[in-house]
Amino acid sequence: MRVLGRLKYRFKAVILSTLVLFSFPVYSSLVIEITDGVENALPIAIVPFQHQGSGRVPENIAQIVQYNLLRSGRFAPIPENQLPSRPSNLDNLVFENWHELDVDHIIMGSVVSRPDGLFDIEVRVVDILRRQQVLGKRWRSIPRSQLRQVAHQMSDDIFFELTGIPGAFNTRLAYVTVRLQDNQRHYTLEVSDSDGHNPRTILRSRMPIMSPAWSPDGKKLAYVTFETGRSNVVVQHLDGSKREIVADFQGINSAPAWSPDGKSLALTLSKDGNADIFIMDMQTRALRKVTRHWAIETEPTWALDGQTLYYSSDRRGQPQIFKMDLNTGQEERVSFEGRYNASPVMSPNGRYLAMVHANDGFNIGLQDLYNGDFFVLTNTFLSESPSFAPNSDMLVYAMNRDGKGQLAIVSVRGRSSQVLRIADGQVREPAWGPRISQ
Repeated sequence: MRVLGRLKYRFKAVILSTLVLFSFPVYSSLVIEITDGVENALPIAIVPFQHQGSGRVPENIAQIVQYNLLRSGRFAPIPENQLPSRPSNLDNLVFENWHELDVDHIIMGSVVSRPDGLFDIEVRVVDILRRQQVLGKRWRSIPRSQLRQVAHQMSDDIFFELTGIPGAFNTRLAYVTVRLQDNQRHYTLEVSDSDGHNPRTILRSRMPIMSPAWSPDGKKLAYVTFETGRSNVVVQHLDGSKREIVADFQGINSAPAWSPDGKSLALTLSKDGNADIFIMDMQTRALRKVTRHWAIETEPTWALDGQTLYYSSDRRGQPQIFKMDLNTGQEERVSFEGRYNASPVMSPNGRYLAMVHANDGFNIGLQDLYNGDFFVLTNTFLSESPSFAPNSDMLVYAMNRDGKGQLAIVSVRGRSSQVLRIADGQVREPAWGPRISQ
């Protein structure tokens, strides 16, 4: 049984753990490869931003926006060498020059380097056909360290203006890396920008790190470590103020999942014998057992109402997805496509349930809870650990390609367009964080 097999595999290598909580080296960023072209992506013109002031701008704002929109799978930016001109405002925009490119919108802007070392940034989005500015925004007094975040905020604003869907660029990813050094595996828990830049090591260990889960406010990560010689569930504040083992019971402690209000943590414990799902009150640490079955019940994910849990269970012989009404205790099977469905994760908008679906390989399946439709989104054979972007429009997941663990991103419409890898190791267990507060 694959869930049991995975659990055993994940929990058997418990020997010693080396844990360091500070002075981490900074590893290389995730490298993003656009692997598939996207049909019907909208062409868009993104003009290099005009620079005013002395020195150079340390970040190419227009290029960051261009890459973000390209990675969304919804836009196809025109190559810079095909742009007919370099306008930076409406006064020097000649609309006739852009008609032959068949673009509906042009993005342009400027960056001003101030004598005090700060930057002022401006962006405009212009509808070519209507000859009308549809978005204009300024950022004042931006320090160098926040230029990339402004570019991501700008990308979110543009994406929302042009699609009506909130952007998910000003967000973060958590993931686990595995590197082989001196014939030993070394694990790190990393947090980076959504495009893989600015990686920051949160935890370093010689023992596996698994199942990172963001708190709804984006200020904490829950995850599983083996630092005490067996599995523990840890909650760590990302500002460095606190780190606490919250589940250190006999047996399995795994699969943490925050409730929508951040007040509770669902997790899998086997302290009573079988692997069942419990809910922990994060203020009192009181536990409530919510499943009571001889089968393995694991991998909980919350519905938006905070009153329903979806989870994996092998009570039918093979893993399938069930849901429970936490008020009544009533359970119901919800996955019926194929022999194996596990690792459910709810989309932030409550519409989709993603899962690992086995049918000629392990791929990411997507169940539309509104109409019951089921789709297989990937064809990468060994896919696992799906995690939704906060706008519910894309998922990041782990896969194995050429014997190496990598991440990939796919849209809910099934357009796989990018792979995220590191140059000197493997990467797995992704978790897409909530939007960063502005």
